[in-house]
Amino acid sequence: MTAILGAERLSKSFGRLAVLRDVSFEMAPLERLAVVGPSGCGKTTLLRILLGLEAWDHGSLIRRYPRAGYLPQGGLLLPWKTVLENVELPLELARMERAERRRIVCERLEPFGLLGFERVYPRELSGGMAQRAALLRTLLTGAPILFLDEPFGALDTITRQHLQDWLAGVVGLLDRALLLVTHDIDEALVLCHRVLVLSPRPGSVRGEVKAPSIDRGGGPARMSPGFLAAKASILGILEED
Repeated sequence: MTAILGAERLSKSFGRLAVLRDVSFEMAPLERLAVVGPSGCGKTTLLRILLGLEAWDHGSLIRRYPRAGYLPQGGLLLPWKTVLENVELPLELARMERAERRRIVCERLEPFGLLGFERVYPRELSGGMAQRAALLRTLLTGAPILFLDEPFGALDTITRQHLQDWLAGVVGLLDRALLLVTHDIDEALVLCHRVLVLSPRPGSVRGEVKAPSIDRGGGPARMSPGFLAAKASILGILEED
């Protein structure tokens, strides 16, 4: 199958600081791929290069998609717009008629736990609700591939786990590819089919682990033998000298 996204011996430095070295991978259409690694290993730099927001020094890229949906760290909801106005922004930028875009957004508010909060401003939302609004906005781009950069990194552990399990149920219904950058191994295994493990800086692909097929409802699945074995494999790769 033709890859929708990939890199071949990709390298990047900022001055004398080497950030990425010889990163190679391919990602199939509809695949959900996570990138994990220690802090400072170049995960976000790699994501920005793949998005076309950052230049690279050496190597080549595969980018076979017309546009991408991007959720940066923190979600970046516009504080002067309501939830409804924030979420409908991709449709507004696509010049969709106001009545039609409002209809589309309102149909999707309930599954995202936002029904009744249409006229609320971001400052009035909990962290979890703000991230659900930002995710819905990203999904409404209609892009065939979504890039998520530490989507729940700023949230407390309980909220983060709840949203991971919720998002796993959402993305499982979408015909979209997903690239997730995260430091959270559980998040990578819950949301994705495959996990790339980067080395310390300069980041290179040290290994990859296939995520187990688990009950995406969460709960005991995180303690299943397959899940724990995959997690142990990732930890083992990260701890290699």
